Amino acid sequence: MGNREDLMAGAIQCLREKGWSRTTVRDIATAAGVSHAAIGYHFGSREALLLTAFSQAMDDWGREVQLEMRRAVDPNASADEQYRASWRAMIDSYGRNRPLWIASIEAFVQSEHHPELRKQLAAAQREGRRGMAAGILGVDEDTLTEADERRIGAVATALNSGIMLQHMLDPENAPTAEEVVEGLLQLVSLVS
Repeated sequence: MGNREDLMAGAIQCLREKGWSRTTVRDIATAAGVSHAAIGYHFGSREALLLTAFSQAMDDWGREVQLEMRRAVDPNASADEQYRASWRAMIDSYGRNRPLWIASIEAFVQSEHHPELRKQLAAAQREGRRGMAAGILGVDEDTLTEADERRIGAVATALNSGIMLQHMLDPENAPTAEEVVEGLLQLVSLVS
């Protein structure tokens, strides 16, 4: 690996071990086995490197969850059963990726004071919404309409974020996959 790849691996390691706000330039450089100056040379700033590493880690998480969903979901099952199995896989992933989720919350807080970070996180969020919508609809991201991204992707992302926060704060009392789906069905019955 080159310095750039080493920095990415080191930053992902630091995000998982220390979170966003407690990770320093020195931590990343030490984990990567490179000089501090390499961060500026390859990424421009700590925030840019952490965002790139965070995006990579979230992409990896997304692929992992998609694989788990494919394993968990019976393709011959009803759409309802498939959606429930998908939520079980999603919720199971929260515990395994807790440090990464905490880092994401910290990054959102930091973005309030860093306009460039906010802009980059907003772009990553839009990309995540596309991936979420494509996964739910079972289609390639390139075939999604903007409306699908904004309606399905945005709502699913909001739901996922809220459920994830509940699992981070109080896993014993956070909703199960079945409760999430039953709650959605009850909400839909109010507007249909």
